Amino acid sequence: MRLLVCLLGLLAWPLAAAERVVSLAPSLSEIVLELGAADLLVGVLDGGERPPALAHLPSVGRYGQLEMESLLKLQPDLVLLWPDSISRAQREQLQGFGIPLLVTEPRNLANLAEQFSEIGARIGRTEQGRRLRHDFNTRLAELRTRYRRERPLRVFYQVWDKPLYTIGGRQIISDALEVCGGENLFADLELPAPQVSVEAVLQRDPEVILAGSAAQLEAWRRWPQLSAVTRKQLWQVPDKGLERPSFQMLGATERLCEQLAEAQ
Repeated sequence: MRLLVCLLGLLAWPLAAAERVVSLAPSLSEIVLELGAADLLVGVLDGGERPPALAHLPSVGRYGQLEMESLLKLQPDLVLLWPDSISRAQREQLQGFGIPLLVTEPRNLANLAEQFSEIGARIGRTEQGRRLRHDFNTRLAELRTRYRRERPLRVFYQVWDKPLYTIGGRQIISDALEVCGGENLFADLELPAPQVSVEAVLQRDPEVILAGSAAQLEAWRRWPQLSAVTRKQLWQVPDKGLERPSFQMLGATERLCEQLAEAQ
């Protein structure tokens, strides 16, 4: 009986806060910075330009190419993981080594707010995490109210052009569009980044087209029957921070809302 009580006590005891953290996604690295815990990061997986505060940290590889030996040398007691940042085999390998993993993939902005609290609790920044969650949700509610439309705008968000990729309904940017009074043209698709055809875009006739470059937008002018072309609503994505789900995505969403507010 005494042994059972001891075991139950151990199970109820909170996990010790992580002190050596490796981040396997730029957005997760940003969240650690936003929580005021840059000192806990000992390594990162590279995937684009690093924030200056992380310039000195060792690399454990690049997106999709984790260097396991480099990671193990850092002796992390927590690895922050975005599911697609490494292969399934390497994820299972990490689990086999007994390294604690925190896997996150927010599908919407409400999920992202909870992520601040969850990561904060794991790295000894519980109050900071709760504060970020509260501030994020408060400002998000204000954006929803300010930019709500009676009839949402049909928006095509172009991720790439050759081949043509967009975002599905379970991708967090799709939720950002909704906050801003828009409607993702392909919200009915399950994949985060589905490939679509030009014909499908023409059939659904977006009122706004968002893309990453002027060249990608210019290509749509060959179809003048599109509402977005007729109304001259071919716009570059106003802030690439939309593609990194961290607290800064709130500011990027606000800039998106300001842009879509100009649509006819």
